[in-house]
Amino acid sequence: MQITDLLDKSYIELNLNGTSKQEVITELGNLLQSGGALSDQTAYEEAVLAREKEASTGIGFGIAIPHGKSEGVAKPAIALGIKRQGLDWDSIDGEDATIIFMLAVPHNQPGNEHLKVLQQLSRKLVDDDFRAALAAAGNKDEIYSLIAQITV
Repeated sequence: MQITDLLDKSYIELNLNGTSKQEVITELGNLLQSGGALSDQTAYEEAVLAREKEASTGIGFGIAIPHGKSEGVAKPAIALGIKRQGLDWDSIDGEDATIIFMLAVPHNQPGNEHLKVLQQLSRKLVDDDFRAALAAAGNKDEIYSLIAQITV
């Protein structure tokens, strides 16, 4: 499986406006909702925020990977947002998050495929050159081409 099987171009936002975790989660949730990935955006966002309360999903290197498993998810999906000026995500290294991948996982999805997706994303995102290319991408097509390199 390719990560792009879960990331539709309509789920990419190059200039996030939110100024808090909650606002960015809602902004990315709106993309997933409008693309048909969510059946109940509120329930999904509550699952993501509950996960954030357990431990921050800011993995460092300017990356956050918020995620939630919820009955509000109609189909597995990933939204991607770029926050050029950064946002405090309580990351383990103290850096603001500039690249935010948000995973939506159906509550009844069997197995732990989402954990494999998280693992592969994390592995690729710690690569300095890959992160720099993502940050420098000027449009959704460039980002999509980069993400197409990630397989699960």
